[in-house]
Amino acid sequence: MKTRDRIVMEARRLYNRNGYGNVSSATLAYHLGISEGNLWYHFKAKRAILRAISEKFAQDIEKRLSRAPTGEADIVDEYTALLQAIIDELHEYRFLYRDQADYGEHDEIVQQGVRGWTERTHRQFQTYLAGFVAAGLLDWPKDRLADLAINVTIILRYGLEYFREMGDPIQEGGGAIRNTLLRHLTLFEYRLLPETVLRLRRFIDRMEVEREAMGKTIGKVLE
Repeated sequence: MKTRDRIVMEARRLYNRNGYGNVSSATLAYHLGISEGNLWYHFKAKRAILRAISEKFAQDIEKRLSRAPTGEADIVDEYTALLQAIIDELHEYRFLYRDQADYGEHDEIVQQGVRGWTERTHRQFQTYLAGFVAAGLLDWPKDRLADLAINVTIILRYGLEYFREMGDPIQEGGGAIRNTLLRHLTLFEYRLLPETVLRLRRFIDRMEVEREAMGKTIGKVLE
């Protein structure tokens, strides 16, 4: 792996684990086993590393936003596939969702893209929720689906930041992502068929456990 790619990967891992504001260039260089001079040869400033991470973040968001229910497959399976993409997003870019107070205006890519991504995420979830209604799995007025989709998006987008502000565990393995996903489900599970609720909750529990375990394994390999 090229040194530049190693820097980006390790920076993202450390930012996710320790918080963006708690990782200095010296700390990053130490974990990589390189000098600070070598680090700055590839990235002149911490902001440049942040930009490299955010470029990949933007690509992954676009990939996730391209998802849409087909109208032919099981809508529950399609929704869990969307949730899997969300889980991956929250894990891989945990600090971008959690530490906005630390990086703030330094991340131009996120700053410029967030409004459009959020609006498109509203529409994406509204489409999936409409699929639940059409399949007879969700009893929800169609004229209120937009409001439900907005609330779902707010919880998923700001869940990690909320846990941080409340002083709850937000590190890898702390359960914050699982709790965020379960919390979004509380918005509408009381209007879902019981078996549908069970399938969604089982999926969240299973995939979050698997994703947390995978993250810990990757972390040990990199260390």
